[in-house]
Amino acid sequence: MNSNPGQSYQQQASSNSERHDDDAALSEFLASLMDYNPTIPDELVEHYLAKSGFQCPDVRLTRLVAVATQKFIADVATESLQHCKARQSAVVKDKKQPKDKRLILTMEDLSKALREYGVNVKHQEYFADSPSAGLDPVSREE
Repeated sequence: MNSNPGQSYQQQASSNSERHDDDAALSEFLASLMDYNPTIPDELVEHYLAKSGFQCPDVRLTRLVAVATQKFIADVATESLQHCKARQSAVVKDKKQPKDKRLILTMEDLSKALREYGVNVKHQEYFADSPSAGLDPVSREE
């Protein structure tokens, strides 16, 4: 128990004040979403929300999902760029300076970045190294 009953009242009043500030900030943020035009269209977000079984007539919630999705995509793109730069700088150390300094994003870079966010991407082999590549082991022996 507190020896000073006034202190618990002050803590409670402070907690209520902080909660009020948080509620006001949240209300202001949600109101600002009405004026915001997200990069990802509302129709696209509503389509995928409906596809997953979620229905909500509130446009603010749809735009909140769009903003969260946009942030996720931006974070993945930034991580992919870092992996791309690291991969290409490792190649430069092995060889002389290349004339073309363009960055080339590969599926490997994207897969590494997505793996950091808990998304495992498995891509298929598009090019065969040998005529038997892509065949099941039983067919290879024939």
